[in-house]
Amino acid sequence: MPGGRSGEGTYPTSDLAAEFDISPRAIRYYEERGLLTPRRSAGNQRVYTRGDRRRLRLILRGKRLGFSLDEIAEMIGMPETDLTEVEQIRRSLVYGKMKLEEIARRKKELAELEQDIRAAMETPEETLDRLSKEGASHEPC
Repeated sequence: MPGGRSGEGTYPTSDLAAEFDISPRAIRYYEERGLLTPRRSAGNQRVYTRGDRRRLRLILRGKRLGFSLDEIAEMIGMPETDLTEVEQIRRSLVYGKMKLEEIARRKKELAELEQDIRAAMETPEETLDRLSKEGASHEPC
């Protein structure tokens, strides 16, 4: 556990940032977006609970998997909502299926692009081979 904890089961921003290898600014941004709702210490410092830490882990996992913050918010719910684990799982499955469909579509588009580029390279390669065999040294115009 982080060494600079401000209380039992709570974490200052710097500890969470170090633990998850992100900037404190990123954590504050998630707060601005409404994904995290830290408490405030007597000195008005942000203090995160274990629940906030779990939410941050889910946010970062969602980002790593390519989800937008809006999609992540839909999947895990906002802190003030009472989203059940079952509903979180259902929403995550819907978004996961949508992401897989998007990946399949992008793979198909990339495969088509690869074919187009290979086809476009055939003529210049053939021309270069022909010119090299002829021994011609054509200067660029």
